[in-house]
Amino acid sequence: MRKEETAMYPDVQLLIAGEWRPAEGGRTIDVINPATEERIGSVAHAGPADLDAAAEAAAAGFRVWSRTSAHDRARAMRKAADILRGRADAVARLMTLEQGKPLAESRIEILSACDIIDWFAEEARRAYGRVIPARAPGVYQLVVKEPVGPVAAFTPWNFPINQVVRKVSAALAAGCSIVVKAPEETPASPAELLRAFADAGVPAGVVGLVYGVPAEISQYLIAHPAIRKVTFTGSTAVGKQLAALAGQHMKRVTMELGGHAPVIVFDDADVDVAAKQMAGFKLRNAGQVCISPTRFLVQERVYDQFVDKFTTALGRAKIGNGLDEGVTMGPLANERRIPAIEGMLADARQKGAEIRKGGNRIGNKGYFFEPTVVTGVNRDMRLMNEEPFGPVAVMQPFAEFDEVVAEANRLPYGLASYAYTRSARTANAIAAGIEAGMVSINHVGLALPEVPFGGVKDSGYGSEGGSEAIEAYLNPKFITQAGL
Repeated sequence: MRKEETAMYPDVQLLIAGEWRPAEGGRTIDVINPATEERIGSVAHAGPADLDAAAEAAAAGFRVWSRTSAHDRARAMRKAADILRGRADAVARLMTLEQGKPLAESRIEILSACDIIDWFAEEARRAYGRVIPARAPGVYQLVVKEPVGPVAAFTPWNFPINQVVRKVSAALAAGCSIVVKAPEETPASPAELLRAFADAGVPAGVVGLVYGVPAEISQYLIAHPAIRKVTFTGSTAVGKQLAALAGQHMKRVTMELGGHAPVIVFDDADVDVAAKQMAGFKLRNAGQVCISPTRFLVQERVYDQFVDKFTTALGRAKIGNGLDEGVTMGPLANERRIPAIEGMLADARQKGAEIRKGGNRIGNKGYFFEPTVVTGVNRDMRLMNEEPFGPVAVMQPFAEFDEVVAEANRLPYGLASYAYTRSARTANAIAAGIEAGMVSINHVGLALPEVPFGGVKDSGYGSEGGSEAIEAYLNPKFITQAGL
């Protein structure tokens, strides 16, 4: 490993009551570079005393922040965005070291986060209530919106900053405080995000950061009386457990869970555009994206053509250490992903699938895996039912419209979906027929700050984008008053 990599990576601490500090018990967790499998640093491991302090600090921070004007909240948030922009290059290197994605992708993620902060800062000043016409003279009926209270947020490792920034920005815009349980695998980049808020003058306790055993932290924070809302991004299985726990304590919940995104390519589509766009998107973050295109459902007349073009496009990927020049796909983020994907591919082979491209780990150092295309699939295969969360694309032909809609909607997931067609009639029909929170037709147009981001069915509920996102952090209060 390069010496400068070790020198630049910090030992990450907890942020509690405005102070960066080690865990009270002194425990730490090693951080591993997925490109080299070597230790690059450590992160503080919070215990019950740390969690209690973080929750109490959030309660104190909420009392201050909820009384801060929307104008001043917005100003502090915009300052945080400017600070983070100024540090983008340095933070991008930390993200690539700990997560593996190419440096260019890391930088894009950070700059996107700054745009998200700015957008929610403006939304803070537009959380309007309303006046309801009364039935009698002299009566006023008002609806005002108040922040729900301190928030506990749980985020994954695939986008160490962008999974955090949506939750933090919406919470702060609404006037809430927040405690983030960020991922232990990728701790430094989310720490730098929260450092930007702290350095921008956000009061102590308004943002907090902890790390440790996910199950222990979630059970402690969700049950804590100071916490009034829970927001989680991660797997459906864990999301259901956390939602059930939150339900026991009657706490508001936003859940952004797993997907298994279908891509529907009709025979009138521009196949060149579809193959190029979807191949590039499949390689993004090595396929470790909840909205990554996974099940490719291609109409029979253009099936062979699409598979050829898509496979060729994947073959142009340059795979390697994300810090190296020209790399377009880095390693998988942790060692667990290799056997998970290998198990799915072995199951597919055993049941008759053909590995058209890839299918193997690359080398024996680092968690690198070949971009993979699988054909000859059927519904009995795990790949057709479980999200691979890696650089794996599954190809299946279809004949008729109703057939492809049924297949796209067959699974319990409903997060993202994609379609390609030149027909406005087909585009309208597929948009109406797909059971998903997001449908993108003839381009990749998801995850902008101003548009909703969320799923239906087992992919969760609530939005992490658009004006809908801030509503989840606000309680409407009805006030009626009659003149004396």
